[in-house]
Amino acid sequence: MISRRLAVLVLALGAVVAPKNRKSRWNHDSAVPADPSGHDRRVIRRALKLLALVLVIVGTPLGAEAQRPDKGPRIGYLVVSPLADPPSAERAAFLEGLREHGYVAGRNIVIEYRSAAWNRELLPDLAAELVGLKVDVIVAVPGAVEAARDATKTIPIVVPSLIDAVEEGLVASLARPGGNLTGPGSSTGALTGKRLGLLKEMIPRLSRVAVLWTPTSQGGPRQWQETQSAARRLRVTLQSLEVRDPADVPKAFAAITQKRPDALLTFVSALTTAYRPIIVEFATKQRLPTMFALKADVEAGGLISYAPSLTDTFRRAAWYVDKILKGAKPGDLPIEEPTRFELVINLRTAKALGLTIPKTLLLQADQVIE
Repeated sequence: MISRRLAVLVLALGAVVAPKNRKSRWNHDSAVPADPSGHDRRVIRRALKLLALVLVIVGTPLGAEAQRPDKGPRIGYLVVSPLADPPSAERAAFLEGLREHGYVAGRNIVIEYRSAAWNRELLPDLAAELVGLKVDVIVAVPGAVEAARDATKTIPIVVPSLIDAVEEGLVASLARPGGNLTGPGSSTGALTGKRLGLLKEMIPRLSRVAVLWTPTSQGGPRQWQETQSAARRLRVTLQSLEVRDPADVPKAFAAITQKRPDALLTFVSALTTAYRPIIVEFATKQRLPTMFALKADVEAGGLISYAPSLTDTFRRAAWYVDKILKGAKPGDLPIEEPTRFELVINLRTAKALGLTIPKTLLLQADQVIE
């Protein structure tokens, strides 16, 4: 297995250093500034970028293989984002949840990690690879759900944070999902209205809000509809900024610069998460207050977020995995809605924006970053 992965790496790097007229599917020239120092340096940079990407995708599973127990269940873990070491707070919570149920990776269970490293086109192949390995259950992190669902109708799939599962047609009902997919979940309706209401509480003069969202992401259209309803109640005008691919991001920024809204509301998607640092930097430079759907966005410099606790839902996903490994059918395991929500405020960002957060809002916060 290791030799095969090394061979893939060598072939991939060979494709990068091939003649100048050969194009690599890994190259994203549109997002990389031109290198004035010449072709050779560009080739080196491309090779290094590809090396990092390939190591992210194929490197992490090697640890699982090196510690593989002779017997024991095997979990597939499919994710859009790169796999960090040490693991993210969410993945660490999932691993802790497994340990609480008696499973320790490398001892009595194997976790086969597959990451698309933000390249969504890889997801179907990665999901198919997990199916080919005949894993006992696939944990599909939001953003990778469709790929996992399309790859198998028989292997159980646990989603740590299902969004609008019934409305999106992923399950038959919350009480009895049916099929092979389940996990803790939530509805975006009340959350979206709550986020806009918090923005209004934070900025009483709020009248115009730009909304950065991906129409093709899970729950995206429904969130937009609910946001429109909330905006009418709060008498707020919305500016819809659809970002379907990376080329749309600078266009959205240009529209914001031209219209000058009072705040920016961002829906979570693979694209907006991948561009988190750029979005935060742009908003800060524009002195634009931001509302996000993930705690990590605020930790990265965003202003405020309100969402279910992802660490709780990822830990709870381990309970679903345990039940399935002990014989339960995923279609019989109810989708549990979250019980804990987190309001996170970044006071450093507020200070940089020249914004004073009302004390009533600070008292509601579960975490204040100072």
